[in-house]
Amino acid sequence: MATATNAFAQASTLATQTAFTLWNSASDFLIILVLLSFFFLYAWYVGRGPFVAILLSFYAAYALYVAFPYTSLLPTAPAMTALLAHVGLYVALVTLFYIILRRVIVSDFLFIGIFGLVVLSFLGAAFLIALAYHVFPVASVYHFTPAINQLFAPKEFFFWWFSAPVIGLFIFAK
Repeated sequence: MATATNAFAQASTLATQTAFTLWNSASDFLIILVLLSFFFLYAWYVGRGPFVAILLSFYAAYALYVAFPYTSLLPTAPAMTALLAHVGLYVALVTLFYIILRRVIVSDFLFIGIFGLVVLSFLGAAFLIALAYHVFPVASVYHFTPAINQLFAPKEFFFWWFSAPVIGLFIFAK
């Protein structure tokens, strides 16, 4: 009887460890999947033109965010408040440029297939995660997993993640 109980306990431990390992592996990329899904559904239901406008507004907002002369007035402590202030400023700039670009980009003259839409959604998600790593003070609030760190933490990769959505637009938008 003790052998059966012991075997059951070992099987239970193995199953629990396997489930946690699978969950940790999936949760590594959960943020990417959530952002990818958001962008894909946005483009699918709102249209390709607004999707392209939001991708391009990320770049225009980044340009003004980097040149913004009053970032020293944003709070620096506590860490969450500092992060929210910086992200809030960036989101406000993205919104401003989205409104402007939405008036200019007309979806009637734009075609992006389903595969291109998935790729561009992924690249838009990767762009935002790269910004989180290299521009916003996210590291003081949230520690990414080693798998995500390998993809986004190196400074050499920032240029490629930053330029990837534009290259994707050049390839997939017709």
